[in-house]
Amino acid sequence: MTGRVCDSGQLMPVDEAIRHLLDQAPPPPSVQTIPLDQALGRVLASDIHSPLSLPCWDNSAMDGFAFRAADLPATGGSLPLAGRIAAGQQAGSPLPAQAAVRIFTGAPLPPGADTVVPQESCRVEGDRVWLPPATVGDHVRKEGEEIRQGHLLLMAGKRLRAQELGLLAGAGIAEVEVYRPLRVCLLSSGDELREPGQSLAPGQIYNSNRYCLSALLRGWGVEVHDYGVMADELAASRHALSLASSECDLLLTSGGVSVGEEDHLKRAIDELGSVDFWRLAIQPGKPLAFGEVAGKPWIGMPGNPSAALVTALVVVRPFLLRAQGVSQVMPRPVALPAGFDWLQANRRRQYLRARLVPDADGQLRVELHPQQNSAMLSAACWADGLAVVECEQQVRKHDNVQFLSFAELMH
Repeated sequence: MTGRVCDSGQLMPVDEAIRHLLDQAPPPPSVQTIPLDQALGRVLASDIHSPLSLPCWDNSAMDGFAFRAADLPATGGSLPLAGRIAAGQQAGSPLPAQAAVRIFTGAPLPPGADTVVPQESCRVEGDRVWLPPATVGDHVRKEGEEIRQGHLLLMAGKRLRAQELGLLAGAGIAEVEVYRPLRVCLLSSGDELREPGQSLAPGQIYNSNRYCLSALLRGWGVEVHDYGVMADELAASRHALSLASSECDLLLTSGGVSVGEEDHLKRAIDELGSVDFWRLAIQPGKPLAFGEVAGKPWIGMPGNPSAALVTALVVVRPFLLRAQGVSQVMPRPVALPAGFDWLQANRRRQYLRARLVPDADGQLRVELHPQQNSAMLSAACWADGLAVVECEQQVRKHDNVQFLSFAELMH
C-alpha cells in the first residue's frame, strides 16, 4: 500500500493509526523454555545460533556412485567398484585412486571423493561401473552448505512454523526460549446480542463477532479469554472491564465505540483508565478507540461484523503481533490487475472483499464480490482476501490493485 495520506478532514489515515498503535505496543510477555514439539506458533524470544554445521559432512544428494572427478575421462569411462556406503554408515577408509563406490542418498562421501553420478545414469558391468561425463561437485551436499556452526539460525521475533521446527530439529536443538502466549480479553457490547441456539426477540441479533474475532485471535497465537457480552449499563461495563484488566495482558472489545447514547463502554474505560477515540479513514469501519484500563492496553472495535473483521485484520493484527514479540508484523500486499471497474472514489481507504480468478491466459486477476456492506460477512466467506483502493482513487479494469491475502492476514 502506498501509505499516502489522503485529504480526510477529521479522519485519521489507516497507516497513521497503525503507527500510533505500534509505538504504544507493550513489551512482550515473559520468556519460557519449552520442548521443541510444543513450540508451533510460538514466538522466539532470543536468537538461535547453530551448534553444528549443516550438513555436518559432505554427503550424497542422490542414490548413485561416488568418485574423484579427476579420475574420470572427460568423455566418461569405467571405474572399478571399491565398496558401498549407505546412509547412517561411516565413510570409512579413503577412496582408492581410480575407483568408485556405490553410495546412497545422505550417506557420507569417503575421503577423496568429490562427485556423485545418479544410478540411473550409470551402468554396472560386473565389478566395474560405467560413468558418464561429470563435473566436480555434482550431486554433493557440502559440509556447512546450508549453515556453518555458530552462525545465526533463527532471529528472535520469529513465529515458529513447521519448517522452522524442522530446521531446529535438524540442528539438534531440543528446547527453545519463547514468549508466553499473550492473554487477550475478548468482550462484546450490546443488549441486542444473543448466542447461537438461543431464540431471538424482536430487535435482537446473534453475536457473530464473538466467534469471528475469537477465531482470528487464536490464529494469531494469542490465548483468548472470552468474557462474553457486557450489558449496555455503566456499572456492568465497569465491572467487566475491571475484572478483565486484572486477568489479561490486553483488552479487545467489539461494539460500543460509536456516538450512540447507549454506548456506556467509553465512559467506563475513561473512569478506569483513559480513552482516545479515533475516526479512521477506512471502509468498512471508521470508529476505533484505543486506551488503557488499569494499565492494560485496550482497543475498541466497531460492531458491524464486516467492519470488525476488516479493522481487526488491517489495524489490530499488527498491534497484537508486536505485543507478542513478533518482529515482522505488516502484511505484504501483491499488485495484481483488477477484473473490475470501481468508480466510487471515497474519502476513506477501502478494503473490498475480493478473490483471485485466472483469466483465459492463466493470469490471476482480482474480482470483487457484488455485496460490500459493512454488516454482512457472506462476501468475506466468498473472498480470498482484500482489494485495497486508496482514498479518492478510482480503479478501472486492468489497473493494478494491491491485494491482501486472507491466508497471510489470518496467521
